[in-house]
Amino acid sequence: MILQDLYIYPVKSLGGIRLREATTETRGLRYDRRWVLVDTHNQFMTQRQTPAMALLRVAPAHNGFLLTHAQRPDLRPLYIPFEATPEHTLFVTIWDDMVFGWRGSPAADEWLTEALGRTCKLVYMPDMARRDVEPALNPEGQLVSFADGYPFLLIGQSALDELNARLADPVPMDRFRPNLVFSGGPAFGEDTWEQFRIGEVIFRAVRACGRCVLTTIDQQTARKSPSSEPLRTLAGYRTVDGKVLFGQNVTVSRTGRLRVGDVVEVLSLKW
Repeated sequence: MILQDLYIYPVKSLGGIRLREATTETRGLRYDRRWVLVDTHNQFMTQRQTPAMALLRVAPAHNGFLLTHAQRPDLRPLYIPFEATPEHTLFVTIWDDMVFGWRGSPAADEWLTEALGRTCKLVYMPDMARRDVEPALNPEGQLVSFADGYPFLLIGQSALDELNARLADPVPMDRFRPNLVFSGGPAFGEDTWEQFRIGEVIFRAVRACGRCVLTTIDQQTARKSPSSEPLRTLAGYRTVDGKVLFGQNVTVSRTGRLRVGDVVEVLSLKW
């Protein structure tokens, strides 16, 4: 098995950047989901409530990235640095957590508000902010960025291929927003993994990832599937304890550098 793809999503729920190599940190891949959009109540925003976020594309730039709108060529590209400066602070509510953050620029807030048609603010998570992975499954005290709950999401290409064989209209991997995609091995074989190594980095697969309505949103058009696919098909054979599972939530035990083409080696199994 080999590492096929690497992705970061600098702003939670916006487009991703495909990488050839990346540095792992306790919170996830470097620069992954360190920015988040919040509403007027400082609640985090995602495509679940605002599907138009899928139309905001992200491209790498010097020490940062550019945002563009797929359907609004009148909006000039917006440059965002990978790291913010501490001019204005606030607390962001994300799920059950309240997290300290730094405000982005007023110009960024204006651009994003215009692009999405609703008032929003851009907020950065500095290194001094602490957000823990859920305590019951986190004996090592791992941290997480503005990702939903875990630092990394791992998906096997074989799992997507198996799902697509069941669908009338196959879906691309971007519906599931992974960080790590590997090729080789049986479909859903990663369900049994406990510890595994990719190149020099050692990971722990904590639990399967419960999927939501976001998987039904076409990332190119921001339209929801009228038939609720692929979630509907997944629910037919990947539901456990009321959750539809696809991919593995992962933490890191030994950080390092990852490169596409690195060998993926299973070190121990859950069963």
